[in-house]
Amino acid sequence: MDFHPVHITRTAETRWEAVADDRVVGHGDVSYRPDGRLFVSIDVWQDALFDRLVTAVLADLPMTPVHTLVGEHDTALRARWERAGFTLVRREREYVLPTDPAATGLATPPAAAGLEIVRGGEADEARLRLLDRAVRDEVGATVGWRTMPAEVLVLPGGDTLGDPSHYAVAVRDGRYVGHVRVVPVPRRARIGLIAVRADERRRGVGRALLAHALGALHDAGTASAWAEADESNTAAIALLKQAGARQSGACLELART
Repeated sequence: MDFHPVHITRTAETRWEAVADDRVVGHGDVSYRPDGRLFVSIDVWQDALFDRLVTAVLADLPMTPVHTLVGEHDTALRARWERAGFTLVRREREYVLPTDPAATGLATPPAAAGLEIVRGGEADEARLRLLDRAVRDEVGATVGWRTMPAEVLVLPGGDTLGDPSHYAVAVRDGRYVGHVRVVPVPRRARIGLIAVRADERRRGVGRALLAHALGALHDAGTASAWAEADESNTAAIALLKQAGARQSGACLELART
């Protein structure tokens, strides 16, 4: 590649490609998250191309701030982004949880007066979507979505729910008060979200949802699950640790403003 000129071209609304000698030798991609944050990623075959690609991508973007994600221990990649003007804005811890009730301490479903758990795929979709929207509005009006997991699916048409079959719902006195999203993947499922209405917090709803989710995974033969939590979300971290979670790593979110 040292002997061939590299041409960087925007090939689509969200993609840039670096080409040398008719070969793609790197690309940059951007995506908008449901909360409005714009994320950029750079994938190159040789480190020397990183600066050129990120400069080309940022020059074409109409807005700031721009965000990116870096593994906590990937110091070389973090240094490249910092060279481009990015700084650390948040840290998200990654956890691995056992699903065996004997290990989680959730062998007996936690008591929560008047609470019922509707299994994944059995909730009323319209009411589930109303619950999801209400919880998101509450989060947006308080701590804000910057504290939510960075890896959020980008869905078409403003959809924030995705596949309703991935959600189990907590119901109290006929009212949907919380939900948990479990994404089944080979060998280790992902607990993507545990959310509870503001007026139902500290009443055992989150623990009951986590107990149900892990128990269902165990019954299906899945030995472990993983989840993320912003390091400032002490309530979520405490809930995970109570279920035997161990920290397996961390992801850094960097931003250029």
